Formats: sequence, C-alpha cells, structure tokens
Amino acid sequence: MKRYDLVDEVLLAAGPDSVWDALVSELAGGARWWVPDNTFEPVNGAPGRVGALTRVTVHTKGVDKGGKKIRFTARTTAVEPGRHLALAYVTGAFRGAAEFTLAPLDDGGTRLAMRFRARPHGGLAVLAGLVDIGAQHSRATRAAFTRLGRLLPTEPSWVASAASVPGVSR
Repeated sequence: MKRYDLVDEVLLAAGPDSVWDALVSELAGGARWWVPDNTFEPVNGAPGRVGALTRVTVHTKGVDKGGKKIRFTARTTAVEPGRHLALAYVTGAFRGAAEFTLAPLDDGGTRLAMRFRARPHGGLAVLAGLVDIGAQHSRATRAAFTRLGRLLPTEPSWVASAASVPGVSR
C-alpha cells in the first residue's frame, strides 16, 4: 500500500501571526487561498482547538467544475498558536497526519511548512496505483501557498504592529 511522507514549504513576507490567522481561517471554511483545490468545513468548532473535526474535500478538477471529489475528516491533535498545528486524518480517503509548522524569519517573515504523512484508504488506495497522488498533493499545496503569499501583507507583521505600541511611530 502506498504511503506518503511529503514536505512542502514557502517563505512568506508576512509575520507568523498573520500566517497563523490565515491558516486557521482557511481550515475554518474561509475558502480564500486553498480553493480551487481544497475546501474545508468545520464539524464541531474551530480547527485551532485540540479535538476539533474538519471535513476536507479535494476537488480534483477545481470547485464547481465536476470531477472526482476526495473527502476525509481531520481531527486537530496539537495547537501552538503562531507555531504549530497538527491534524490526524481519521475517516475517509486518507489515514495519517498533517502538520503545519510556522517559523519566524530574521526579516520578520515566516517559513510555513506542511508535512503530509498519510496513506490512501478505500477506493483511493486503488487509484493511488494509477495516479501520482503525492505529486498532485504537492502541486496543490504549493499553489495554495503561492495564493496565500499574494493575500497576506508584504510588510512583516512586527512593523505593522509597531504603531500600536505607545510612544512608537512609523
């Protein structure tokens, strides 16, 4: 049976707080930067809370364009706001885990990495013998990260927040 252990990452100009907010918002159904490839629907609360369940739908041809839909549910297993979010795939097309890691950069930006460690389950396990699901996953993740970079402020968040500190001006 196929198993995947993939890491995709991006360097973003925005600070970790902005990236964290965008990540949690997307997993809560924001549909701003992972679309058209994936959509997310919270089942029992915010995905930034341990124990929360999120339904994930992979749209193989894009949202509202037909094509096979791959569905699975993720449970949030660990949360360190601004630093780390871990998910376990518990039902549906995948079993395994995903981890999002955010690391601050010296220039005020953020390194965002997604580690996907999973195996296809059910009918997807058969399809995995015919289609390079790992390559498709990385392609979709890199495209989503590119869209995220366009949506976030290019000014590091520590500069943007300096104006809110009494006695500090820009």
